[in-house]
Amino acid sequence: MMSVYNDILSAKAKKKKLLAILIDPDNFNLNIISQFADKINKSIITHVFVGGSTVEKEETEQLVKALKPLVNLPIVLFPGDVTQIAKNADAILFLSLISGRNPKYLIEKQIEAVSILKNTNLEVIPTGYILIENGKETTVQKVTETQPIPVNMLQLVADTAKAGELLGKKLIYLEAGSGALHPVPLKIIEAVKKDLGIPLIVGGGIRSKAQLDAAYYSGADIVVIGTAFENDINFFNELKL
Repeated sequence: MMSVYNDILSAKAKKKKLLAILIDPDNFNLNIISQFADKINKSIITHVFVGGSTVEKEETEQLVKALKPLVNLPIVLFPGDVTQIAKNADAILFLSLISGRNPKYLIEKQIEAVSILKNTNLEVIPTGYILIENGKETTVQKVTETQPIPVNMLQLVADTAKAGELLGKKLIYLEAGSGALHPVPLKIIEAVKKDLGIPLIVGGGIRSKAQLDAAYYSGADIVVIGTAFENDINFFNELKL
């Protein structure tokens, strides 16, 4: 089986756009897992991301265990903390919050995770995580005690992303935050993509097919959607196979 990351690289080489749904175990009702999985299977979604800012390991493991037999897609951890590392997933985005300056989320949490990851078969994908201003304070800001990069600082965002690549990150994740008022501006996606050689993920605040297509057109290789998928039936219908 091709690794999750190699599959992403292959899709990028073929100019095939990917779509991930982010499920927060803390806000998900396991009683509807079958119906939810059916929605996923009938859509153009290619990856399932699982994680949140305040979730516990048990909740993550329960969700992955319940979902795995129901979908034939890679399940990738998007952890807000080392407590969310579940060995029954396929891969983990090994995040470093490179837009902030809190050492805890630049390297300390990653060091703490090593002993846990050694006891799993998770595919570890080093990912540079960049938080972009979206119009309101996000949970990520509160938890990490960092500030997002303002939307008018295009060069800083682009340079931060490139620095992440030069440091050896395999993915760059531009994030407006869960429940963002506004998605990552297209001009930022374009500025980052212009000088980036690794796959680019964009998430947060995308609530329509038009916004999804615009993010792809501006340079996103993977777009991540969350609550829009489950809350807006019209959006879901547009994403059907």
